[in-house]
Amino acid sequence: MSGSSEESDEIMMCCALCGTAEVDDIKLKTCTACKSVRYCSIKCQKEHRSQHKRACKKRAAELHDEILFKQPESSHKGDCPICCLPISLEKAKSTMMSCCSKVICNGCYHSNDVRIVQEKLKPTCPFCRHLDPKTKDEEIKNIMKRVNANDPVAMVQMSFRRYRSGDYDSAFKYVNKAAELGDAGAHYQLACFYHEGQHVEKDAKKKVYHLEQAAIGGHPNARYNLGIEEKTNGRMDRAMKHWIIAANLGCDDSLDALKDGFRRGLVSKDDFAAALRAHQAAVDAIKSPQREAAEAYQKKREDRGLQDRR
Repeated sequence: MSGSSEESDEIMMCCALCGTAEVDDIKLKTCTACKSVRYCSIKCQKEHRSQHKRACKKRAAELHDEILFKQPESSHKGDCPICCLPISLEKAKSTMMSCCSKVICNGCYHSNDVRIVQEKLKPTCPFCRHLDPKTKDEEIKNIMKRVNANDPVAMVQMSFRRYRSGDYDSAFKYVNKAAELGDAGAHYQLACFYHEGQHVEKDAKKKVYHLEQAAIGGHPNARYNLGIEEKTNGRMDRAMKHWIIAANLGCDDSLDALKDGFRRGLVSKDDFAAALRAHQAAVDAIKSPQREAAEAYQKKREDRGLQDRR
């Protein structure tokens, strides 16, 4: 529609076909796709469809892109609930606790271990202080309690475990439920299912849909893969937009893709420089003395293990 915002508001207050105004006894329903026009009845909406179809698709696509290309405030990992610093994108640098489904950074996890040793305490969760599970069965029991409480993080974790054991059917069901609850990581895993065709038929449309939902939720890898999809389709401008957003969240692969795009003249100097600064800021934000201590401790253990095997 054209005209000022005031004109748009006036149009929205009456049926797009017959002009019936919204009064106390008449409630107009907005077109769910474009949200630009309203109707007094389904009959009017159907009759107006031929006139509205092209504008509706165009506006719906614009609304979709407004949501898709909005920069998330943080990655889907969020912050460590203890130190409140962003969780690293590297899986090995955080741990999900089976008792409460909280993802704890290695710095806080290591600090808790040190406290337990120094004070001679029983091993407990750094967040909720629940006693650590003594067996694998007890750990799974804890996770299932969270699953039964509709915790999507626990569902994704259980999906991983089922997947590793070869039970793809159960793995898909758990991750599908988590995606229905809005978990970005679950959407990404569903995209992988539809891409690989494991226990489900390959479906390019569903793969892209779930990649988009994951990307909107702040999943950098999903965003990077969307960039690859757009590059394959020859839409480099959209690919660069995806990679800028992912690089801003600290995604190394997206930054490398942007470097290549900059060399080929597909990204402006200002946009590339801004992405470099944002990427470095995201990398710096996950650093802390506690996390550095945890890495040093882990490296010492690995070096000791190598020496023992020699």
